[in-house]
Amino acid sequence: MAGRTRGRGLGISALVLGVLGLVLAVGAVAWLRAAYGVSTLAGDSMRPTYARGTGIVWERVDGGEVRRGDVVVFTPPASYGIGAPLVKRVIGVGGDRVRCCTAVGSREGVSVNGKPVEEPYVYGGDADGVHRAYDVTVPQGRLFLLGDYRADSQDSRFHLDEQSGTVSESAVLGRVTDERTVPALGVTAGLLGGVLVLVGVGLGIGFLVVRRREAASVPAMPWPAPPMGG
Repeated sequence: MAGRTRGRGLGISALVLGVLGLVLAVGAVAWLRAAYGVSTLAGDSMRPTYARGTGIVWERVDGGEVRRGDVVVFTPPASYGIGAPLVKRVIGVGGDRVRCCTAVGSREGVSVNGKPVEEPYVYGGDADGVHRAYDVTVPQGRLFLLGDYRADSQDSRFHLDEQSGTVSESAVLGRVTDERTVPALGVTAGLLGGVLVLVGVGLGIGFLVVRRREAASVPAMPWPAPPMGG
């Protein structure tokens, strides 16, 4: 009786842990895929903030949620001639007037709505990069995007004849984040789910072993002896 009780307990534990682990692992993976993306930078346009080969994490947000200064991942227009997503910084949003270049201290820089923009993130402190003047008003629902390495970035400056060089908010895939706590919790939950599945499988194997031993320990019933003739 004790063996049967133990075997039944192993079976129930295996089922509960296996199902719980599977739900947790699948749910964590599905949530991570829906909430975040991961990319690796293939170019230098975001130096020094993000160097070539840097792995970045981006949270999936609607393009209307991004603000000036955010770094976004977006699908470039066909005029860019690039089939892969790009990473750039938001300089202007719908309604903003973006100009280059105006004096910012001893350097020339970008202004938004008549106010110089402090850009400590630009490579070498050069907010211009290619000495290409522009003065655009960003249409509603669109974004003006620049790379942090202004001398080596294909961005809004080179497509001014198409919607003033802007990109539709709908092209935004996500916003780059340096906050890794939340996605790390999701990864941890997925790993925990995987461990629970493995434990459940182990208990299931134990359950089968116990059942096999129980079956082997049951004595075979003897066949009745044939009647003897008188």
